Amino acid sequence: MTCREFFTLINEYAPVTLSDELCKKENGYDNSGIIIDGNIDTDKILFCLDLTDKSVDYAIEQGCGIIVTHHPAIYHPIRRLGENTPILRCANHNIAVISMHLNLDCAKEGIDYWLAKGVGDKILKILEPLGEDVGYGRLSEVNATAGEIFKRYKSNFETEKVMLYGDENAKITKIASFCGAGLGDGEIEKAIKNGAQLVVSADIPHHVLISALDKGLLVLSCTHYSTENYGMKKFADYFGSKLKEKIYFFGDDRFV
Repeated sequence: MTCREFFTLINEYAPVTLSDELCKKENGYDNSGIIIDGNIDTDKILFCLDLTDKSVDYAIEQGCGIIVTHHPAIYHPIRRLGENTPILRCANHNIAVISMHLNLDCAKEGIDYWLAKGVGDKILKILEPLGEDVGYGRLSEVNATAGEIFKRYKSNFETEKVMLYGDENAKITKIASFCGAGLGDGEIEKAIKNGAQLVVSADIPHHVLISALDKGLLVLSCTHYSTENYGMKKFADYFGSKLKEKIYFFGDDRFV
């Protein structure tokens, strides 16, 4: 399978147009899509959260011809490329690179969807909709204490690097979750408006954390990696079950 053939398949799952729509709505920026277009067929494809030395090493070891990242392999314009940078190493080894960022966050069963499924029991709605069943932020129904959700997160997302702010015995019936660094004042207001007692996100600025707590919300503060790696693995598993090509997944144990 070529890079463009594979991109056509995964773009149906998480259309890059979702990234364009979210950027337009939020006045943001993204760089999703084909980053390096390799010119060979391959039967081995690697999924990972980030293009790093370690993930490229693993792709080369396994003989993968395509790497699919979540975070854009090139985000801002590059002025210089060192001889050992991951992106240049991919080019030198004829490895194609595709990045599926905000579009995969917002997809019907994308990163944000799996974060909500990992902490809640039933997804009730999308908090920043971009269309039917797509968008950013999820409101989930649950019947548990904050402490039980805290333990559920550690178990499902396989990490100890998470903090709960608030009473662990508090009863939680609704959770607002935003993958990655997605919690701001606007998201806090959406959580409160929709009756959430707990918000889940990562890389939370201190002033946003204070605001959430002052407004009566409990906060589950996670690492960026854990909120997104779980859904990226689900993304890889989906295509592993559908294709004859061998699908690999690289998880970076430095962030677990």
